[in-house]
Amino acid sequence: MKIPSLKIGDVFVKYPIIQGGMAIGVSTFELACAVADEGGVGVIGGTGLSMDDLRDQMREARAATKGVLGMNIMVAARDFKEAVLVALKEKVDVIIAGAGFSRDVFTICREWKTPLITMVASAKVARLSERLGAAAVIVEGCDAGGHLGTESKASDLLPSICEAVSIPVIAAGGFVDGRDIAQMLELGAAGVQLGTRFLLSDECTVHKNFKNLLLNAKASDLVRILSPVGLPANAIHTPLVKKYLAGDTSIKPKSCDGCLKKCGQQFCIAGALRDARDGDYEHGLFFTGKRFTDIASVKPVKQIFADLLSETQAYLDRVLDKSVSVNG
Repeated sequence: MKIPSLKIGDVFVKYPIIQGGMAIGVSTFELACAVADEGGVGVIGGTGLSMDDLRDQMREARAATKGVLGMNIMVAARDFKEAVLVALKEKVDVIIAGAGFSRDVFTICREWKTPLITMVASAKVARLSERLGAAAVIVEGCDAGGHLGTESKASDLLPSICEAVSIPVIAAGGFVDGRDIAQMLELGAAGVQLGTRFLLSDECTVHKNFKNLLLNAKASDLVRILSPVGLPANAIHTPLVKKYLAGDTSIKPKSCDGCLKKCGQQFCIAGALRDARDGDYEHGLFFTGKRFTDIASVKPVKQIFADLLSETQAYLDRVLDKSVSVNG
C-alpha cells in the first residue's frame, strides 16, 4: 500500500500530512511554506495576529510557495470572522476552524468557494459539519497541545466518526512519527495533523528557549490545565502554571483588550502564549502535545518529512506483508 494523497474539497494534497496551525505567532509563513513545499498542508496560525500581520503573513506565504496553504483560527477569538475574510482575500487554500463552532463560517467559505475544515470531537458534530458544508473534519484527541474538546484519544474517536461521515476525517492529537500516521490511516483517517513535531523544526520561528524546554523536559513536567478560554489544555509545568494551579491572583491581567469572546481572566492567555513564543520561561505558557518526549531533536522540515514518509511507508509495507502471509 502506498501512502495515499489527500483531497479536501477541490484541493489536492500530495501527502496526507497537515501541519498544526499553532496560534500567537508559532505557526508562521516560514514554517507553513516549508511544509507546503514538501507536499503537505502548511498552516498559518491566525489567532492572536492583528489583521495587518495576518495579511502580511498570508502574502509572504502565497508569494513563497505554490503548495497548499491553510489558516487555522479559533472560533473563540473575537476577530474570528474578520481573520477568515482576510485569509480568503489573500487566496488561502483551506480554512481550519476550531475551539468552538460557528455556523456563519460555513456560509462565508461557501461564498468564497474555499474548503472549510472543522475540528470535531464526536460523530454528532462531524455529521452536522458535513451537513453544513465542511469539506473535511479534524478529530483532535486529548493528547494534543493547546485547547482540547475531548478527554478521549483520537484513535478511540476515529472509527465512529469515519463511519458517520463521507468527507475526509483527519486525526490529530499527540502524533509525532510515521508509525502514528500509518496507524491512523489503518483506522480510516484520510490524513494526520502534527503540531509539536513541526514546532521542533528549524523553520519554526519560536525562540530557541521554547524548543530547548521541550527537548529537555520530562513527561512528568506536563500538566493539564483549564485555560482562560474555558477549555482544557496540555502545558509544561512552568512558574506561571504553578501560580495558576495554586490560585495565585497576582497573575490576573491588569488590563484586557478583549481578544476572546469569553475569557475567565485568570491570567492573560494571549500574553502568556506570546511570552512562550519569545522564550520567557517565567511568564510563558508552553503548550505541547503529550508525546513531546518522543521527539529527540530539532530538524529541518525537509528531513522531518523524509522521516515521516519513510516511517509511514515502512509500517504500511509490514502490515501488507503480514496480510499476504496470513491470507496466502
